[in-house]
Amino acid sequence: MKKCLIIGFVLLVSLNLWAAKVDTLEVYSPAMKKSIKTSVILPDDYSKAKKYPVVYLLHGYSGSYAYWPGVKGAQAGADLYQMILVCPDGGYGSWYWDSPVDPSFQYETFVSGELVAWVDKHYATIASSRGRGIAGLSMGGHGALYLAIKHPDVFGATGSMSGGVDIRPFPNNWDMAKRLGKYKDNPERWEKNTVINMLHLIEPKTLKIIIDCGTEDFFYKVNENLHQELLLRNIPHDYITRPGGHTSTYWQNAIYYQLLFMNRFFLEPDAGK
Repeated sequence: MKKCLIIGFVLLVSLNLWAAKVDTLEVYSPAMKKSIKTSVILPDDYSKAKKYPVVYLLHGYSGSYAYWPGVKGAQAGADLYQMILVCPDGGYGSWYWDSPVDPSFQYETFVSGELVAWVDKHYATIASSRGRGIAGLSMGGHGALYLAIKHPDVFGATGSMSGGVDIRPFPNNWDMAKRLGKYKDNPERWEKNTVINMLHLIEPKTLKIIIDCGTEDFFYKVNENLHQELLLRNIPHDYITRPGGHTSTYWQNAIYYQLLFMNRFFLEPDAGK
């Protein structure tokens, strides 16, 4: 069975076939008192008569809900693996935190709670952590790991592409100080809300993890450090590095492997247990 899936995956990559459907929506967030634009990528033959696993795909800093629907590998994966992909807008620079200083940025609550509940109500989903994964690039790679670690009851698998998995080396970058307050004034917040310091929260056999980062990426060192810390703690994970920088070209390749990983998780009866 796995051999057939891999062969189909290779053929799909080679032929660049994609025929998924995309719904562009606005989902209201009670926590933020505003509507958040969200794209939902459905398999071409989506039917309410069956239940589908769901992968939440998070964009990077300065991106939007429209990024992943424009990536061939995302639409191809939705068709090939018969999964729903949900792509919320991350507010340009939310880092997917519930900001303690800005009530208009409560994206942890939105993505892990409000949006999941909305999607399960309006689409034919497998409404459990066994049927949910979350992945993202750059800021979204941080967000995917952050949300999955904090909400293992919601997400059973998580993936990061070129993720900002340790925010502390970058205290003046990408609006993070606007979300958490300045590092020099709020060091405890930065220490608490950086992924590499959250690994103690992962219970054994509760989360499937894949991390991918290019060797020329400015986040490569923090990803390598995260990998080593996961090894030290005996936390199973897939770790991929290859030549490449912090670019769309890298992510458009990486998404194929992320969705293959998610599909394997969805197919394993005891995954995440």
